[in-house]
Amino acid sequence: MPFHDILGQEDVKRLLQNALRKDAVSHAYLFTGPSGSGQMKTALMFAQAIFCTRLKDDACGECLECRKVEHGNHPDLTLLAPDGASIKIDQIRELQRMFSYRSEGVNPKIYIIEGADKMTVQAANSLLKFLEEPPAPAVGILISDNSSSLLPTIQSRTQRIPFSPLHPDIMLQALAGEGVPVALARCAVSLTSGLEGCRELLAQNWFAEMRNLVLQLAKESMGKGSTAVATAGQKLAKTGLGEHLDTLFSMFHLWFKDMLYFLYRRHESIVFIDQLDFISRHARERSTEQWIAYMEFAAESKRKLRSNANAALCLEQFLIRLEG
Repeated sequence: MPFHDILGQEDVKRLLQNALRKDAVSHAYLFTGPSGSGQMKTALMFAQAIFCTRLKDDACGECLECRKVEHGNHPDLTLLAPDGASIKIDQIRELQRMFSYRSEGVNPKIYIIEGADKMTVQAANSLLKFLEEPPAPAVGILISDNSSSLLPTIQSRTQRIPFSPLHPDIMLQALAGEGVPVALARCAVSLTSGLEGCRELLAQNWFAEMRNLVLQLAKESMGKGSTAVATAGQKLAKTGLGEHLDTLFSMFHLWFKDMLYFLYRRHESIVFIDQLDFISRHARERSTEQWIAYMEFAAESKRKLRSNANAALCLEQFLIRLEG
């Protein structure tokens, strides 16, 4: 899998490939940035390129070393992830034990720690010693979407590689290539920070159903003598979507924002693009201030949910406010 298979992140790829070309690979890296922006894929790609016997600054994907990485059985590559909620000291000790043996090839041993910010204090302190004096030539790649919670001493001993969120257009293009309907893809891209997150959301059976329910309730709430409040509870009970109300309020937020996009002639930004006809007929029925107030209602309802408010009551109060 060559570097160009990684979507976006041009600065990251350039930096890592330059290090390979100049034989200036650092002993430890910190890949930071929003979850789902390709850190793990890039870390594996970088490891493969370091081991590759054919190319200096990339992975050929065909040599024995590359194939071992792809099949997940390279003896000099160790992957470490949280065991439950955290990375424990025993996991770091095991890593150190494995690194006390010599590398099987001419290259350094490589370890990738996913969710590095979830290390316990003891594990982090143990890793710190290892970062300073690995028993064998080693390259460490720490992955974190919350790097500020890592020990400052760990941050200072690693080379920081910042990943940026993928541009929505890049994600939409990738999802279209995978056969995802445009309407669903636009919604998923607006609710997540990376392609992996989008795929996870789209794989949920309830996601398309929730989108339909939001559209139904949103349209009902626009009518006079709306029945949205009366029917919402029944619909949620029938569809079993009650546990995903957080997403429902997020989708409502996007819907109100689409009304503003229409009013400000920013049609290219509209998420519910398949509803453009309805939006064009109803966007002017409320003022800009009202649409902004509705967006705040949705955000407020999400906050209440997170404070463990009653979900059904949250939704009912939200819909009543829309009719007010």
